[in-house]
Amino acid sequence: MSKLAPAICLSLAVVFGTPPLAASAAEGGATRADAEAMVKKGVAHIKSAGDARAYGDITAKSPQFILHDLYLVVYKLDGTVVAHGANPKMVGKNLIELKDIDGKAFVKERVDLARSKGSFWQEYKFTNPENKKIEPKVMYCEKLDETVVCGGIYL
Repeated sequence: MSKLAPAICLSLAVVFGTPPLAASAAEGGATRADAEAMVKKGVAHIKSAGDARAYGDITAKSPQFILHDLYLVVYKLDGTVVAHGANPKMVGKNLIELKDIDGKAFVKERVDLARSKGSFWQEYKFTNPENKKIEPKVMYCEKLDETVVCGGIYL
């Protein structure tokens, strides 16, 4: 790993961060139950409205898919973002190699877990855009066909 890799990972974490309303669950932000409910709502919407419309709704930050620091992200199983509720610029990008500050390839792990488990919680570290600190984050995800639908919260 080059000397620049940690700085690049941190920079990417800031760029790919959450909306400005981020607050940890302990501070009144979204909870694990909120994340599970939001992902289930997203999965149901994708099934009923179809991929194109639902991905557009998620990426357009439709109020039904945003709660405090919680938003949805949908990945193809190759790591390509097809919907992103915080940063529309991420749609179409393959993030399979993205790593957290500890070097954890969390997107790769996420799609691997989707293939093997179907639904799961994943822990990693990410920069909270509110306080610019790297904090523990947990992501709840459910596999849907050849995608994985995820929503995460800061701890």
